[in-house]
Amino acid sequence: MQVFETFRSIQGEGTRAGLATWIVRLAGCDLACAYCDTPAARDAAAGRAASVESLVEEIDAAPLPWVLITGGEPLLQAAEVNRLADALIGRGCAGHGPPGRGRAREVLVETSGAHPIDLLDPRCVRIVDLKTPGSGMADRTCWRNVDLLTERDEVKFVLTGRADYEWAKDVVRQHGLLDRATVLFGAAAPTLEPRTLAGWILKDRLPVRLNVQLHKVLGLP
Repeated sequence: MQVFETFRSIQGEGTRAGLATWIVRLAGCDLACAYCDTPAARDAAAGRAASVESLVEEIDAAPLPWVLITGGEPLLQAAEVNRLADALIGRGCAGHGPPGRGRAREVLVETSGAHPIDLLDPRCVRIVDLKTPGSGMADRTCWRNVDLLTERDEVKFVLTGRADYEWAKDVVRQHGLLDRATVLFGAAAPTLEPRTLAGWILKDRLPVRLNVQLHKVLGLP
């Protein structure tokens, strides 16, 4: 696998925000979002080559119950991601859970939504970042993914302003996303403030989760 970086941090987004998590950031992305916060990871040759076995060994040396595979775009290395997920999912984490039993590990995979998510091991929690017009990449969306979502999955919208917000509201309504998965609305810095987005959500009584990047608030990677 081509790995841009690995580290432990506090999960900053989604329904598991606040949890200590292993982050495996893969290299290579075929999109160029206007607000990309890790542009160096778009280079498919960035970082280092690593075997699945070496990654499992690294993670097991300081085990945590949650592993997030992100990028870049993990689905460009789908076969290797599935091998890694298979090696990690369900493995007990010593010190997490009842005595004698570790907590079963979960693997989350964050993807741009430009590739079919059924490429992934179905045991993974899939976090699908549906690209808005403000990202400049909305035309790359694989809309078939909407029909593949389950209640375990999460759909994330990163919004650059009011136009993106209205667009995302329409997508949520037209595709019945609230009945399919957890829906997250986040603000893209510096064009939209989370407080402003929160005000819009409150005014519209929109039943979505405000997605604030907790790790950035804390100054963590």
